[in-house]
Amino acid sequence: MKKLDKRAYMCLVLAGFLFLGVCFYIGKVLVYGSTWVSYPANQHIYTHGKISTGSVYDVNGVLLMKNTASGTPAYNDNATMRRALLHATGDKAGNIATGANKAFAGKLVGYNILTGTYSSKKAGSQLYLTLDANVCKTAYQALNGRKGTVGVYNYKTGEIICMVSSPSYDPKYPPTLSSNDTSGVYLNRFTSVSVVPGSIFKLVTVAAALEEIPDINSWHYTCTGELPLGTASTDRVTCPTRHGDVDINKALADSCNCAFAKLSLILGNETIKKYTEKAGLTSSYSINGIQTAKGSFEYPDNQVGLAWTGIGQNKDLVNPCSMMVYVGAIANGGKAAVPRLIDSVKFNNGFPSGYYLSQKTRELIKPETAATLTKMMHNDVVETYGESNFPGLDLCAKSGTAEVGGNRAPNAWFTGFIRNEGCPYAFIVLVENGGTGSGTAGRIANKVLQEIVNK
Repeated sequence: MKKLDKRAYMCLVLAGFLFLGVCFYIGKVLVYGSTWVSYPANQHIYTHGKISTGSVYDVNGVLLMKNTASGTPAYNDNATMRRALLHATGDKAGNIATGANKAFAGKLVGYNILTGTYSSKKAGSQLYLTLDANVCKTAYQALNGRKGTVGVYNYKTGEIICMVSSPSYDPKYPPTLSSNDTSGVYLNRFTSVSVVPGSIFKLVTVAAALEEIPDINSWHYTCTGELPLGTASTDRVTCPTRHGDVDINKALADSCNCAFAKLSLILGNETIKKYTEKAGLTSSYSINGIQTAKGSFEYPDNQVGLAWTGIGQNKDLVNPCSMMVYVGAIANGGKAAVPRLIDSVKFNNGFPSGYYLSQKTRELIKPETAATLTKMMHNDVVETYGESNFPGLDLCAKSGTAEVGGNRAPNAWFTGFIRNEGCPYAFIVLVENGGTGSGTAGRIANKVLQEIVNK
């Protein structure tokens, strides 16, 4: 009798393990089934190592790319649009990591949990991106061949409306690049690079000052155009002009380096580090599985290095997408939506194959600080950049002119958001070696935002 009891007990234990194993396997299939099916060895999906199924559309249903049985994708008829969307759709050879053919292959194969890919009949799925192809085309034309990126997203829903990286090329007629090519044409500058931010980083320093310096509203500084911080000729911070007496609002509007150097020294390296990390600039975002590059910073003990760190120079490096999300959080009262590129995926019969919901970031900035900084950024536009240069937008913004050394022109930045509940868009523009922030990047931002608001 005891043997029967032991055997019955062992059978129950084994049955339990079997049940748990089946549940584990089913869970893995539910989560990773489409990824397994999209493995390049699956000849039902790939031709000569290239995906042969699925099509990609913009948010308005404009066809961007369609995979074919030959393994050679068919692209949109408009050459400029093909170049503008290259880093979103991908290239024939799969060299662009952020392209849909590579990043979202599992969505394109037409995989069904019940029938696998049999029901797709080689048509695959219809992938709808959040991007607006016409807005991306406008951004690409505004960059006019210069290296850089333009990003715009809805900070409430996370939908990326515009993601353009330059240089680019026509994927229908790919170039032959030499082994020592340094153009970075395969690189998505919106997601995959970190660049010297210059004065756009002052938004983080201001946020720290507003919360950590008790008398910040009565704080003043007299800028003479230079702030000596040592005996050597290089131990100083300079401004392009003498700004005279500035308070915290005027220091940001004038982008006074000397004033921000003083603020950085008052705050100290640990505080600047704390607020940089809180802003999400040292972290990575997952855009439907596409990981953004992390920013990189140093927080030196010496005065000169710390001063330039708080200004956005020294060894500061910022990812454009992460900075865009931060200004989105300022606009949205402390938190923003995590950016996403997938609007929906449908089977070839039109039925949805998945749902993509908005997710929020953690708190990147305190709500009351975000409200104050919103007013200060709008004041930047009124006092410095000129509202007439951005008609009808009610813009809050900060420019940046980031020195990169080597006798090269500085990087031009412009970032901010529209202060309008009906148009909840945050943006980032970077033009590498483009010169002044508001003069170069600001003009591009206006063209793109006008396209969005007035379409």
